[in-house]
Amino acid sequence: MKKVKGYIQRKSMLYMTGVEYGDYTMNHVLGCAHGCKYPCYAFMLKKRFGQVKSYEEWLKPYLVSNTLEILENEIPRLKKSIKSVHLCFTTDPFMVGYDEIVSMSLESINLLNSYNVKCTVLTKGILPIDLASFSSRNEYGITLVSLDEDYRKEMEPWTATYEDRLSALKKLHDKGYKTWVSIEPYPTPNIIQQNLYDILEKISFVDKIIFGKTNYSKTVTSFKKNKDFYNIEANKVIEFCKSRKIEFHIKEKTLN
Repeated sequence: MKKVKGYIQRKSMLYMTGVEYGDYTMNHVLGCAHGCKYPCYAFMLKKRFGQVKSYEEWLKPYLVSNTLEILENEIPRLKKSIKSVHLCFTTDPFMVGYDEIVSMSLESINLLNSYNVKCTVLTKGILPIDLASFSSRNEYGITLVSLDEDYRKEMEPWTATYEDRLSALKKLHDKGYKTWVSIEPYPTPNIIQQNLYDILEKISFVDKIIFGKTNYSKTVTSFKKNKDFYNIEANKVIEFCKSRKIEFHIKEKTLN
């Protein structure tokens, strides 16, 4: 088990968001030990606002120790306006090796569910089977942009393996939960040569697929045919999902 770098306190936890995963979100950790190098938008955002100084500092997460106390105060006030709460946008709720973070995430979901608030989850870690005892309205997802473990080790060095992510997701799907996969940020061929259909077949059991391009990367923008590439790949997702009766969402500006 890994130890968090330390503990911080906040005055608020739930806030509105315009992203499709949920109308409200919570981020109860500062930093992320998964170390994604796409680059990571969350890291760039926190660095821009001076909350972390370096990539090395970002890799050492701080846990918000008063998370549950804040939620106890905020949920009764906000629950009538909340459709769902997403965990998380600027960190990972099931960070590999960090039992304290996993426990806080589970307790938070359980607390939100106790107020009849639906939760959606996205992780590059392993979804705990404990989630199968929570509200049947919850939706559980993983990020999966490749099946190549060498690529994962290079770009997502301390995340769970792709197979472990998929296995945990399938178990929750088999328990009757709505499951989904985010194929974002999907890499261009100058980064890795792969067949998107291989990924789509692997995740064909899920209820929803989200697809999005890689942003903020000079490697991608230097690929001259990147717009054409993403148009073609996005349409593959659309056609595949329609043929399998799977919900889909193509992220903004992926199609041109």
